[in-house]
Amino acid sequence: MVGEEYRRWEGDMEALYVYTAGVAGDRFFREIRDNERLMGTYCPECDVTYLPPRLYCETCFSELNEWEEIPNKGRVDAITVAYVDDKGERLARPKVLAMVRFLGANGGLIHVVDLPEEDVYRGMEVEVVYLPRGLRKGSFLDILHFKAI
Repeated sequence: MVGEEYRRWEGDMEALYVYTAGVAGDRFFREIRDNERLMGTYCPECDVTYLPPRLYCETCFSELNEWEEIPNKGRVDAITVAYVDDKGERLARPKVLAMVRFLGANGGLIHVVDLPEEDVYRGMEVEVVYLPRGLRKGSFLDILHFKAI
């Protein structure tokens, strides 16, 4: 959300959950796996493209059947740093994660930025780096990380 400030949160935050991809997510992950591209769904009524894709517009509730390619380049909108892994073990190198927004899309993606935390800043341009073709399986982990451009 443009103009809104983000707040700093220090401490532990539990994040155990199970998320299923669903119909829109299935196509989204296949496009990443097979074509190295991000795809969103478009609402012609509201002139909005959603990333990640949705089946229905959150504003007018229209069914979304149109898909649009989203550029692999975006801008960092928010940053957080993880010092422990998912098992609570201290990481040898902190992991920088960023919320990246893409031109023409409502929403964005959160993923690792392959830089030290002091080199990542809000507004910096980044690009998606995909796993090599033979290693991709059709999941969010087919995106290796974001790199600075």
